[in-house]
Amino acid sequence: MNPLLTVLATDVDGIRIAFEEGSLTTLKIVIGAILFGVALDTRLEDFAAAVRRPVVITIGVVAQFLLLPALTFALTLLLDVRGSVALGMILVACCPPGNVSNILTHRAGGDVALSVSMTAISNVLAIFLMPLNMAFWGSLHPTGDALLRDIDLSAVDMLAEIAFVIGVPFVLGITIARLWPRVAAVGHRVVGPLSFLALGAVIAIGVANNWSIFVDHIGVVLLAVLLHDALALLLGYAIARGTRLPEASTKAMTFEVGIRNAGLGLLLVFTYFDGLGGMALVAAWWGIWDIVAGLAVAQWWRQRAGRGVRAEPEPVA
Repeated sequence: MNPLLTVLATDVDGIRIAFEEGSLTTLKIVIGAILFGVALDTRLEDFAAAVRRPVVITIGVVAQFLLLPALTFALTLLLDVRGSVALGMILVACCPPGNVSNILTHRAGGDVALSVSMTAISNVLAIFLMPLNMAFWGSLHPTGDALLRDIDLSAVDMLAEIAFVIGVPFVLGITIARLWPRVAAVGHRVVGPLSFLALGAVIAIGVANNWSIFVDHIGVVLLAVLLHDALALLLGYAIARGTRLPEASTKAMTFEVGIRNAGLGLLLVFTYFDGLGGMALVAAWWGIWDIVAGLAVAQWWRQRAGRGVRAEPEPVA
């Protein structure tokens, strides 16, 4: 094992994070509210717009659901992390983005329309691709595979859970946005911030209730999450630059690939993985660090624009 990651790693595969049934129900409601907030800001026209930009959307989908999980798998082997940490990193990589990516794209001066369209498409595709990706890459991992066999993960059961948590609030939100757009506009401004505050509160309470475990083992995932998050953001940026997307689209692609809905991953950890220590720590810490890193990147782009750095011209639609 990599010496940088051996600190405190001895028992992380064997620990379980306590999470009461009531707290799990609350977490499901909060994650549903986050996806509901995404859907309130989504229109059927966004899917039509995505159809009119098939190349860009395809690039984003490939980056999120093929390249990021594959590179994450390679990173877990390179860092030689424990099995539960590896599974946590793979699970987060398989998660779709949330509307934080839209907020960061707007703050950075990026293509918000593209960001919203990609978020909508990614969340719909995640219903089917997330459990398949998790089962595939997890089963290939030399240490994660044994943990998966012990848990007896069913991709079908996970698909049903994801379909319920993502699909139901998403359909409901899009329906409201279609029938009552003014209600949806007001609701989005309220539901989005409140749901993320609620998620932060749930994570904070969970950490407080398991403080000794958190303190003893957080060192295992600090470096892994930092490198993993940087890899995700860099992948989004690199694939956008490599395919010669304009700067505004590059910003959107960076956040759509780099920002993951770790709260959904945390929910799945407690639902299907019995609060497996390394997985829970990765998902919880990723949810915090991802926002910090994303805000830093968005602020850098914002300041760069403020200094008068000229952006590439957008192509004529």
